[in-house]
Amino acid sequence: MFRVTREITFCYGHRLLNYDGKCRHLHGHNGKAVLTLESAELDNLGMVMDFSRIKRVVQTWIDDNLDHRMLLHKDDPVLPFLRQQGEPVFVMDVNPTAENIAKLIHDYAAAQGFPVTEVRLWETESCYATYSSG
Repeated sequence: MFRVTREITFCYGHRLLNYDGKCRHLHGHNGKAVLTLESAELDNLGMVMDFSRIKRVVQTWIDDNLDHRMLLHKDDPVLPFLRQQGEPVFVMDVNPTAENIAKLIHDYAAAQGFPVTEVRLWETESCYATYSSG
């Protein structure tokens, strides 16, 4: 089995609803998404996938949708105010935990036809969450 991995860094803010710790407040992270793609066979160039294609497709989507945005649950009471102020937000159907953000990125890459098997989202230098397919 062949594997390739690409790291994509981005900045985001969020807060967790119904949470009894510090993360219930609006705050930000310098995140790093680590995508792993896997294939039993290589393409005609001898690659699982060209690193530049991963960057072009997935990093562009992250830059356009998640980078420097507040990632908030659709029921977050601050959402209408931030929208009224013209602040960039990305609305999620689930609490914007590191686990759910990792799954969000995984699902986007998979929907683009990438053979992604794992996304690891580093929320801090010492904490990460992983979502794996299968």
